[in-house]
Amino acid sequence: MQHGPAVRRRKLGAELRELRASAGLTSGEAARLAGWHQSKVSRIETGASGVKPADVRLLLDVYAVSDAQLRELLLVLAGSDESGGRHHWWHAYRGVLPPTYRDFISLESQASAMSTLETSVVPGLLQTPDYARAVTRAAVGGLEDADLDALVEVRLARQDVLRSDRPLSLSAVLDEAVLRREVGGPDVMALQLRRLLDTAHLPQVRLQVLPFAAGAHVGVTGPFVIFSFSSTSDLDVVVLDHLTSSLYLERKEDLRAYSEAFKDLQSHALSPEDSLDYIAAIGDGA
Repeated sequence: MQHGPAVRRRKLGAELRELRASAGLTSGEAARLAGWHQSKVSRIETGASGVKPADVRLLLDVYAVSDAQLRELLLVLAGSDESGGRHHWWHAYRGVLPPTYRDFISLESQASAMSTLETSVVPGLLQTPDYARAVTRAAVGGLEDADLDALVEVRLARQDVLRSDRPLSLSAVLDEAVLRREVGGPDVMALQLRRLLDTAHLPQVRLQVLPFAAGAHVGVTGPFVIFSFSSTSDLDVVVLDHLTSSLYLERKEDLRAYSEAFKDLQSHALSPEDSLDYIAAIGDGA
């Protein structure tokens, strides 16, 4: 398990190494064309050192990479503020967002698909403003009102990925506890359940409920998120959220294990249609 920045460096380096090989270049040849020493290319490819977006852009030009979406993604992994027309809005909140949260948002903004298991709270992409405020206040104690407002704004701004020109495909499995836990009071929860029903009708959203009747399941160990990227599966990553940090799993065996676990959870959960009925019944007081 690695923290976000280390994973990003390694994934970026591995992808650049593959692109160099596809271009038929040795590391020495790539370095010469870029005007660098060979050791710089080696350090970048192994993730031993950080790399500037300008250096990534130069290498992509050397390797004749024309795929605009792949170029954009790799530049984001290098920390670029550029986005090929998509503004990286979260940089305006650097003062209140920890680096791990910024990493999460940048991956979320570039991913083509997201699979998530939630066992305690509604996923951030599906939260109402009042629910987001109540959850944030409970999770981060001692916040000034201005900081609380900023974090709620960030939570709501993240939801644009579901309605962008290239919308994120979201598959979410919610433990019944998510729906039963009264966050913010009954009125807030009533609106939140209605939001789930409304958002679930988006074609890119698949929402399933794992009822208490399903008993113990693989997800009892805790929530997780799987980010998938259409440009290359080598950049897929699992994110485990903790109280003070996030951990990222990048090994193929970890990705396979969590992907299989998510499929297992989906098979034990209610169908999307039955899940909507279940949510509606809870909203009606069942």
